[in-house]
Order: sequence, then structure tokens, then C-alpha cells
Amino acid sequence: MESPGSVPAHTASYEGVWCFTAPAVDVSVPRARHAVRDLVNRQGVPVEDDIFQGLLLIVSELVTNAVKHAALLSPELAVEVAIGAEWIRVSVEDNHPYRPIALETDSAQTGGRGLLLVREVTAEAGGTCDVEHTAGGGKIIWAALPLKTQF
Repeated sequence: MESPGSVPAHTASYEGVWCFTAPAVDVSVPRARHAVRDLVNRQGVPVEDDIFQGLLLIVSELVTNAVKHAALLSPELAVEVAIGAEWIRVSVEDNHPYRPIALETDSAQTGGRGLLLVREVTAEAGGTCDVEHTAGGGKIIWAALPLKTQF
């Protein structure tokens, strides 16, 4: 499998990078999920359904985190979808410097497990995820998934 940063020898018709911005408000969560869903469908990306559903869940969780935790310092967020021959990567960028931590399961908490869920869905699909700081002091949280199950 080619890594998300490599340049393929051939380019499939569905490959490319797409970006959009959204206000850091609750309504952006379903809008971002629908935008990613529509993009993948429009491009004809040959992604397995369980991986596609996991990807949409990841988009929802990452945008929700930006809306809930970064909106005060970052009223706008950016979503990027990069599609390669064998993988799809989604990232959400905001301008808040706080680097989130995936909490472990705690039945007493009613929230705060979004990044844990992202990490688990990504690992189950055979992908990778991480958080990176931007040059401007914000962060990018991303997840890259294979288009097909690895097992």
C-alpha cells in the first residue's frame, strides 16, 4: 500500500485533494459529513462500505471536537480530503493550540471519547491517525484509511 504522502506511478481518476472551510458551529458537523460522503460518491472512489462508514464517523468526530473545543479561538475550521490509489485521508484543522488526548473508556463520563473512537475505528480498518501542530500554532487531526480491508 502506498503511504498517504507518496506519489503514485499512476493516477486513478478518483485521486486528488479537496478542501473546504466551515464555521465552528454545530450545524457544520452533519454538513461536513455529507460533503465528504458526496465527494467520495461523486468521485467514484472504490472504498469498501464498512471503511466508508468508519470514515464518515471519523469526519463527524473530528469536526465535533473542533466545534466543541476550539471554536473560541478558531471560529472557522478546515476539512481536507486526500484520496490516493489505495487510501483516503481526512483531516480537520483549527487554530486552537490545545492538542487533544484520546481518553480511555470511563463509564462515569458522558463524553470525551471521540478521539478514542477515531483511534479505534482507524486501527480496526488498518489505517493510521495522528495530531500535528501547524506553523500558525493550531493543529491538524487526521486519519488515513485503506480503501479495502487489509485482512
